[in-house]
Amino acid sequence: MMKDFALDDIKKAQEVIKDSIKRTPVVECALLEDITGNEVFLKLENLQKTGSFKIRGALNKIANLTEEEKKNGVIASSAGNHAQGVALGATAQGIKSTIVMPATAPMAKIAATRNYGAEVILEGTVYDDAYKKACEIQKETGATFLHPFDDKFVMAGQGTIGLEILDDIPNVDAVIVPIGGGGILAGISKAIKSINPNVRIIGVESANAASMLEAIKRNEVCEICSKPTIADGIAVRKAGSLTFQVIKENVDEIVTVTEDEIARAILFLMEKSKVVVEGAGATPVAALLAKKVNLSNKKVCAVVSGGNIDINLVERIMNKALMLEGRRYKFSIILSDKSGELNKIVQILSSNNANILTVNQTMYEEALEINKQKATFVIECFDMDHRNLIKNKLIEAGYEVK
Repeated sequence: MMKDFALDDIKKAQEVIKDSIKRTPVVECALLEDITGNEVFLKLENLQKTGSFKIRGALNKIANLTEEEKKNGVIASSAGNHAQGVALGATAQGIKSTIVMPATAPMAKIAATRNYGAEVILEGTVYDDAYKKACEIQKETGATFLHPFDDKFVMAGQGTIGLEILDDIPNVDAVIVPIGGGGILAGISKAIKSINPNVRIIGVESANAASMLEAIKRNEVCEICSKPTIADGIAVRKAGSLTFQVIKENVDEIVTVTEDEIARAILFLMEKSKVVVEGAGATPVAALLAKKVNLSNKKVCAVVSGGNIDINLVERIMNKALMLEGRRYKFSIILSDKSGELNKIVQILSSNNANILTVNQTMYEEALEINKQKATFVIECFDMDHRNLIKNKLIEAGYEVK
């Protein structure tokens, strides 16, 4: 048990960082209430100064460094959000900062970290690769290492979110929080459970990088074989040792969400709630939309932890989510190679209110008969029912739809 991390640490952190962070809003999401049967609120940490909650823990840690530690400069490893918090906080105090990030980190996060004044080094494909490199550099330079999650001061900074949630929703029944290394979940769960043990705390991980869930199952932290995830901010192969202890004591349940579920949550938040969110930040809403949590008629707060999504990735995620919902549909049909055949299909689509995005017609495929062509369409539909209606109309007209 981690005896030296207490509610007082979180309250002290709140005092330390209050003038340097934004008090982010809690907003009600009526559409999620209709879908889930719960009164759902969103804690919008994506509106934080650096676009993520991570600035809280980073600033609290920097504020608690000794003068000697500050003189040595600081080094950190990060998937991108901790990096920005450290860079901003260090630069504000005239401290040299070096950040090691995965080479796969979103370009927006890399650019922002450099703009905040840090030297950025790219290493590996996931956070854990960057962490190992940062440890090597720290030994060579003697810089002070600032861990992104496995640190009491970092957890305390993140825990201030929990205090704000209780201020804004005093009668909250459940709080849903993303998990990477576990810093935000450890901090929030400690804050809330210390004040009201009856609040249910639920953590959410990407199914492709569920290191904390595996640690809970084994009752010890361990390195897992992770897969790539659009929730890059929580792509951690090994959960924190300190965070594991706090989470084991204070968290009621951990669930996982798939890449498709995360994509649909990003689309939902952007389209329905006008909230721009990154993959990690969308996981609590993904868990609600996918019915991964057993809650009914409760006041629920979903922590939207960050909004630093790579713009280059947005179109891909939106396209995937729209296809999953039946609002975009790609299909192919084999046609006779004669005049007017393509127009027949276009007429069916038009008469059923489908919008054609792309058409690709070719005869250059080995499997095609000499007198045949293949037409591939991408169309827009209203929903899955509309998509199925169009498919059935094409089948009724004698076409084989693939």
